[in-house]
Amino acid sequence: MSPIDYWESKVLKSLDPVVKNSTLVKVNEAKIKEVASWMAYEEFSKPDGSSLFDFGDDPDFLMDLTLTVNTMNFAFTNFDTGIKYETDYNGRRYSDSEAMMANLHRAKAEGVPFFDGEYQAKMTRADLEKVFSGTIEMPMLDERVKIFNEVGAILVEKYQGKWHNFVRDCAPRLYADGNGILERLTSEFPRFADVSDYHGSEIQIYKLPQLGIWGLHLSLMPRGAWALEDAHLITAFADYIVPVGLRVMGIFEYAPELEKQINSLIEVPRDSVAEIEIRANSIYAIARLTEEINARRSGLESLLMPQVDFRFWKSYHATHWPHHLTKTVMY
Repeated sequence: MSPIDYWESKVLKSLDPVVKNSTLVKVNEAKIKEVASWMAYEEFSKPDGSSLFDFGDDPDFLMDLTLTVNTMNFAFTNFDTGIKYETDYNGRRYSDSEAMMANLHRAKAEGVPFFDGEYQAKMTRADLEKVFSGTIEMPMLDERVKIFNEVGAILVEKYQGKWHNFVRDCAPRLYADGNGILERLTSEFPRFADVSDYHGSEIQIYKLPQLGIWGLHLSLMPRGAWALEDAHLITAFADYIVPVGLRVMGIFEYAPELEKQINSLIEVPRDSVAEIEIRANSIYAIARLTEEINARRSGLESLLMPQVDFRFWKSYHATHWPHHLTKTVMY
């Protein structure tokens, strides 16, 4: 596989109007090469099927778990205080999405049928409050209830209440003339239709659907249970955290007014020019960085974009450096 294949991603292709016309976010190409010059020599782990918590080896359950997680994998910072959601579990404190996973692991151990579409379709706020106890109330609980009710109803109506039935009904590719798992996830479930309008152009971001599919690939491919055939086309997952790493490393340069807005914890509205430019340029910058890193790893297996994305997320997801605040269910 050649790195040039990355640019065949329909997500990457859709970003072109933003990359060419951004006014608030600049990608420093020289810094991309500079960072690649040392990051290329770091160790990037290969998928081995492991995860932070042991949820067992049943492929059907792992499919149900992974897509349930990515139905609600958004907004772990209080929008008024900037405080992150955390929880204590088994003697450790976990932050943001890792805290969510800790509580889901506890829920499974307690026999809560959280991963079943019928349960999700009837879910209440009280159900979520009970499962997701933590240092603060998990942000946007009401929005999460609404999403689960909608998604659960679709699962019950079309897939016997199980995500694994949906996964097995799709082609194991992102794109397959409409039958690809990304194509169907974003068309059949409105919750995953993460697109934005940028001066009349549709920008495909698809953070959560791509993250969910990548999670399926990570957990199931090493087990020989399921594998994504075009995994090299999955892009970075445009969220709050990766832009922080890009900014700290100098790859991102913000216009002064946007820099002040982010550092002052003033909300960047969903679908505003600033928000779209932050997310689209995050995806583009990780694609370019992946390309430059691979150019320096002669003789080694090429990295995929999510592997480089994770290098940023893991290093900065609990940092005190301010990230942009956008109240949205998409990330």
